[in-house]
Amino acid sequence: MALGSAAAAPQILAPPAAPGPAVQPYVRVGAGATVLRHVTLIDGTGAPAQADRTVILRDGKIAAVGPAGLAAPKGATVLDLPGHTVLPGLVGMHDHMYYIARPNLDAAGHSEPPLVVPQMTFSSPRLYLAAGVTTLRTTGSVEPYADINVKRMIDAGQMVGPHMDVTGPYLEGAGSPFIQMHPLTDAEDARRTVAFWADQGATSFKAYMNITRAELKAAVEEAHRRGLKITGHLCSVTYPEAAELGIDNLEHGFFVNTQLDPGKAVDACPATVGTPTLLAMTPQSPEADALIRLLVDRHVALTSTLPVFEQSVPGHAPLNPRAMAVLTPEAREAYLYARNARNSPPRERFADTARAFQNALGLERKFVAAGGLLMAGPDPTGNGGVIPGFGDQREIELLVEAGFRPEEAIRIATLNGATYLGLADRIGSIAPGKNADLVVVKGDPSKAIADIENVEIVFKDGVGYDPGRLLSSVQGRYGQY
Repeated sequence: MALGSAAAAPQILAPPAAPGPAVQPYVRVGAGATVLRHVTLIDGTGAPAQADRTVILRDGKIAAVGPAGLAAPKGATVLDLPGHTVLPGLVGMHDHMYYIARPNLDAAGHSEPPLVVPQMTFSSPRLYLAAGVTTLRTTGSVEPYADINVKRMIDAGQMVGPHMDVTGPYLEGAGSPFIQMHPLTDAEDARRTVAFWADQGATSFKAYMNITRAELKAAVEEAHRRGLKITGHLCSVTYPEAAELGIDNLEHGFFVNTQLDPGKAVDACPATVGTPTLLAMTPQSPEADALIRLLVDRHVALTSTLPVFEQSVPGHAPLNPRAMAVLTPEAREAYLYARNARNSPPRERFADTARAFQNALGLERKFVAAGGLLMAGPDPTGNGGVIPGFGDQREIELLVEAGFRPEEAIRIATLNGATYLGLADRIGSIAPGKNADLVVVKGDPSKAIADIENVEIVFKDGVGYDPGRLLSSVQGRYGQY
């Protein structure tokens, strides 16, 4: 594993710029000194929530945290917020900027090839920020130049959105269903691809389902040579193989490990794509013990992406009206087709899916208990039930369902991601001297985790953004642009 993200960290958190004319309409609280008084505080460390606290922001930083009577700086904007909670800005570690489209999809699930992947350059950054995501990793880019340029515009105050760790294009082998991905030809091609995109400004990389071990090894070595990290949504390469090759992070928790899939061939993705492995690898199994020990010993982080897998469990995923409202009519119809097909009887045909989901929850708990670094992200790819921002909130709710305390789930979605990125000294928790990246929600998520959805103000570098205005600006547009 790379020892740090020295090359990436300064680029991810660029010095803040003043909001420009395109950003100003979404600003609710200016960059001057701000006092958040009478709030419940969830500080991101996993510690219990603290009642009736005051947080003071000044010059883009957290200046002080203390009791309700903490003196306000002269001229500060004072917000009295009883009944509200302040938590760190979310650090979304699997937050794409695109939407997969299936041409001519019908109610029976049939569509025509090829899959196409429109970029959501306008709507995604706004949706993430509106939900409280102040830093994200794209975790695989289909239009990496677009993502790099979006980051630069956000950093310059010309566009509204979170801080961004831009992942280079997918490092994919032959046989991908995605026509917009470059198929690697060999290990040297993998090395060259990492080198080229690191030079262009990518700050992380992601290996994909059909990569070979030789290609992955070359990509890992080149990324580490440049002080960058590499993650993977794997299939052809198993988790133990990837850990031995030095990968830093594995996506989707334990859902896509194929080591126990029957007939798994070397460097080939089986048609079963990991389901048999997850069904066999119960949290109490010796195979789980061995794998978790290997991952922890090799310092391989895992990214939990429970919302995207929840969609496969009949009757499990709620239908969120606010999320549905941001979809285009076509995207909403496509999602409802898939949702109805999954929820229609007989549900028994999805029994293995439901059992695999429960195994995954238990394995993530066990991984954390063993000392593993678990991070959070929703994987919004083209399933209308998993939407930027809304999906990040749902991930936290599902971590609580998995058995984590609310404060622990929030730590996984904040400080753990910051730790992986090498930015824990600046973001991820609430303490004096850290960046003023905070979320104000109505209610108390430590008592009712669904309150995580009640976002009222999102502070990024001390500037407070209005979630309502951001959401209104993309109503009916996600899936279009």
